[in-house]
Amino acid sequence: MCPWVCTDKDKRHDTCLVCLFGRASVEPGATVRCADKPREIMSESCQTGWCGRNFRPRKFDDHEPIICYDSPPASKVNRSHYDNLRYECLMGDKTQDFQIPKRSAETWEMKKDDLCRITVIEGSQVGDMNFWNLHDKTERFYSGKTRQLHATHLTVYDRLWSCLPHLNPMATIVGDSLKNYGIDKDGGSVHDVIGTRCDDYTYKLITGKERRNSCHYYLTKAVEKIGMNEADVHDVWNIFMCTGFTKDSHQYFCKPSPARKGDYIEFIADMDLVVALSTCPQGDVSTPVGQLVSDDKCHPLGVEVFRRKLKTNIR
Repeated sequence: MCPWVCTDKDKRHDTCLVCLFGRASVEPGATVRCADKPREIMSESCQTGWCGRNFRPRKFDDHEPIICYDSPPASKVNRSHYDNLRYECLMGDKTQDFQIPKRSAETWEMKKDDLCRITVIEGSQVGDMNFWNLHDKTERFYSGKTRQLHATHLTVYDRLWSCLPHLNPMATIVGDSLKNYGIDKDGGSVHDVIGTRCDDYTYKLITGKERRNSCHYYLTKAVEKIGMNEADVHDVWNIFMCTGFTKDSHQYFCKPSPARKGDYIEFIADMDLVVALSTCPQGDVSTPVGQLVSDDKCHPLGVEVFRRKLKTNIR
């Protein structure tokens, strides 16, 4: 038998406190005996208030927040170097220039030091991006670590980092026409590394319906063309997407993208890359996932890749 003294002298218990073994009518302050429950387990459970009958609100100490990953040296870039490299690329050769149609995805390759510019060419549109090391597809973009090393939303001079055990910079952002958006009154900002990508599995979870119309699906179909598969698709960088967390419930929210025709984001490859981009079927993401998005809310995105001219010594 395991003796337990009721410490709640203000209430009458119908059930034997925490362990709930055996029902008893217990007077306040009485000794409760519960069989088949070891003393140490009973004591630990009741101390934590597991049953809720003897719960007392707890006061927590107030502390100032600290930055967990406070700008490791590798996350800081030589800005002059990247500014110069950007200029040399834009003044060099355009090696690729194409459009990704709405509600689709494409892949392309980049050499180290190439610059990629992605542009809103018609109406407001967000995109979901994946990155892989061209020579080792197991090294791919790691949105969570990028978020830890930089912020929930990226802008100029932030870097995109690869997964463990590699943890290398894959690309560095060098241009952002929306950089002055900052953080709005609701805590929202653009170009997030929070959202994972829309997918048909979650859509079914929300609606109970099957579909094949999501960034995950588009990215999968795009990488299958180059010998990869669904397992290679990973958490994304959401370009032009305006998101944040609600202040009261800390739920992930989205707002209509502030991107307009002519807005762009630019990055320079820090290694040889395979890049994938989907034009999200949510369009400007002004509609919650699970609701119908009209076709006129979706638009293509433009992709350009620039390479600096090789310098040669003329004798």
